[in-house]
Amino acid sequence: MSTVSLVIGASGGIGRALVSQLAGAGRRVFALSRSGQRDASWPDSVIARALDSGDEGSIADFIEHLKDDGMSVELAVCTIGMLHGDVDGHAIFPEKKLEELNATQLATYFSVNTIMPALWLKHLVSVVADNATLVFLSARVGSISDNRLGGWYGYRASKAALNMMVKTAAVEYRRRTKNTTLVCYHPGTVDTGLSEPFQKNVKPEKLFEPDFTAKQLLTHIATLETEDSPHFIDWDGKVVSW
Repeated sequence: MSTVSLVIGASGGIGRALVSQLAGAGRRVFALSRSGQRDASWPDSVIARALDSGDEGSIADFIEHLKDDGMSVELAVCTIGMLHGDVDGHAIFPEKKLEELNATQLATYFSVNTIMPALWLKHLVSVVADNATLVFLSARVGSISDNRLGGWYGYRASKAALNMMVKTAAVEYRRRTKNTTLVCYHPGTVDTGLSEPFQKNVKPEKLFEPDFTAKQLLTHIATLETEDSPHFIDWDGKVVSW
């Protein structure tokens, strides 16, 4: 059985950088995004596929395709996430106070930041290779014990829920798969569209390029111990409290 790597959300800045670095290291990579767009710099070992992670049937069909072709997943990185944007005419932006909470925004945060990654957790369990690693981009603001500033209710809560999904799934993965390592990863503030409205208060040395963030992620996950799974670490390899 051959092994492959998946980058879920490959059209974003971090996703594109991960695909390039994994392919450069000789891995066969599936670059998954809603558009299925292929970067011209990617080698032939990269297979770009259009896939909507909000459609569970599409995820299930893709996993069955891997199985039918005798493939197992050695690494999957889920970069899906939302902090701000416009959804069906509703402007989404982090809340600063309780009065700004609304059901539409909360539902959107949980749909993108929690439910979509959770669906991948559900389906990947049947196709992971021995000693596989599954990474989900989280955020330090999703740490319950580290929350001292408040605000950003929906984003914080949806990332905290993602962390709990991963932490809970790790118990079941330990029973059902052989040596799978689950990771929640805080990438820091990366120079992408997700962080753009918030960059003015970030020190230049703390605003990272996607290539740097991808390199840090791949470097640090290679050092993690499976028996300590799940892990919650940041871009510097340091432990983040749950």
